[in-house]
Amino acid sequence: MTRLALAAATALLLGAIPVLAQTTPPQTTPPQATGSKAPGLTPAQTPSRPPAQTDAPEPGSEAWLRQRGESYSAASDVEQDPAEVAATARLNAGIAARNAAAERAEREGAAAFEAENARWRVEAARIETQRAQWEADVAAADAARARYERERAAWEAEMAACQRSGRTCLTTAPKY
Repeated sequence: MTRLALAAATALLLGAIPVLAQTTPPQTTPPQATGSKAPGLTPAQTPSRPPAQTDAPEPGSEAWLRQRGESYSAASDVEQDPAEVAATARLNAGIAARNAAAERAEREGAAAFEAENARWRVEAARIETQRAQWEADVAAADAARARYERERAAWEAEMAACQRSGRTCLTTAPKY
């Protein structure tokens, strides 16, 4: 069980590393002391203080994306190259086809898992029924053996009493 827990923790950690790498905070320049100027900069070029934490843009907003150097505005139709648009459409179609194939494979895998799981549940129920029947058979055999041993002990006691009395004993032993 310890190896399983260790393997599961390792797999979880390895899966979480890319997520953590994508969620690192943005790099900002350290604030300078008030009144200090960077050498070689004109007053217009003096770095401003970074915005306070309350002024930080909401994650996912346009300002937040721009702050990280990301821009997702599409060029106008006149500026776009038709060959590039066609190549992008082909790439998108290929991605959509792979996504559909992956989704189909996932559904098939889930269906196969459910079928195998149902088969396993039926088999486990059958085995559990057999086990319960075996336990009932053992209990019945134990009860029959105990009854036989009681009857045999009673017969032996009767025979011993008969033999002590000196008479001829004609009782038969219990038969099973």
